[in-house]
Formats: sequence, structure tokens, C-alpha cells
Amino acid sequence: MIKVVIPSVIAAVLVSCLALAAPEPAIVPKPGDWTLEVRFEQPQQIVLPGAVQQRFWYTILTLTNKSGKDVDFYPACELVTDTLQVVPAIKGTSAVLFEKIKNRHQGRYPFLQLLENAGNKALQGEDNAMDIAVIWPDFEPNAKTVNIFISGLSNETVAIDHPVDKDQDGKPLKIYLRKTLELSYTLGGDPAFRSEQKLKFESKRWVMR
Repeated sequence: MIKVVIPSVIAAVLVSCLALAAPEPAIVPKPGDWTLEVRFEQPQQIVLPGAVQQRFWYTILTLTNKSGKDVDFYPACELVTDTLQVVPAIKGTSAVLFEKIKNRHQGRYPFLQLLENAGNKALQGEDNAMDIAVIWPDFEPNAKTVNIFISGLSNETVAIDHPVDKDQDGKPLKIYLRKTLELSYTLGGDPAFRSEQKLKFESKRWVMR
């Protein structure tokens, strides 16, 4: 009998192996390591009306660099569901969508900017804190949990052995992991009433990913 291996199952196994092998971020940073201070808003839905409604989810991050020096800033944000769907943050956000989000939060975040327009430097000091909107397209409606991973907020990295892949000499290939912020949520409500569903915050932690 020929066994068929489902790609999503392979992905789940690899993710589990990496999670078991991955180290935790350092409790005491090494000299030269830095991590931005992060505040975050509850993710919300937003809909662009039209012949076909487009639904999005977004969060707002406030990032402050207290490292004492300007640092390079190359963030990446992914939303991952318990159904193994991986949704990268949108690039090339429409002006209409961003203006709708900005108007919703104008009172608290008058200088809100898109993640893709935040530049590649995080300047030091609270006066240079950045308020950034991160936006994702709608995800799998049957998902029950959602994890948001935000990398680029720290320069802490580590190399580990790949659990499967090897080089020509039979040695495990190296995987380079970055200190990454993980925000975990559960999704309540009936998927049939998508507009009423909300994400409930469960936990925040730093992981190597």
C-alpha cells in the first residue's frame, strides 16, 4: 500500500521538531544585544466596502528604542493559525485602507505609519518612538487560535542544527533564528458571523524563531 503524506502534516512535524530544538532567548543579553520595547493594541477587524467586501485584521505597535544607540530595523510579521495557515503582513497597503485605520485612531496615534514605511532605523529615545500599523488579510474562518510573530525587534540571533536537512558531508544544515515576539490569541464566536468575531489575548512571550 502506498502511503500519501499530506504537506501540512510534514510542515507540522518540522515545526514541532524546530520548536523542541530551538533555544530560549537569553535572560541576560550579551554585550551589543538590544531589544526594542513594545506596546501593542488588541487586533481588530476592518472592512473595505465595495461590490465584494474585503476584510482585514490589524494591530498597532508602539516601538521604543532604549538601547542607547540607533539600531537597524528590518521587521517581519506573520499571523499563524492553528489550521497551519501562515499569513504574512500586507505590503503595498492601499491608501484607502490605511486612511480608514488612521482615522479610527487619530486621537491616540496622530503620527501612525505603516510598517512598510517605517524605514530601516529605530532611533534611540522615547521622543523617537514609532506607532506602526501592521495589517493582514482575513485568515481561515475556522481557526480557533492565532499566533502573531513579529521579528526584527531585536538583534539577538542563534544558529541551530536543522532536524532533517544535511549538507554534502552528512552534517546538519544550520538554521539561523532571531529573537521574535509571539502574541497568542483565541478566536471566539461563530464563523458564520465573522464580523462579530474577536481575538482574545492569551499570552506574550519572546521566542527564537
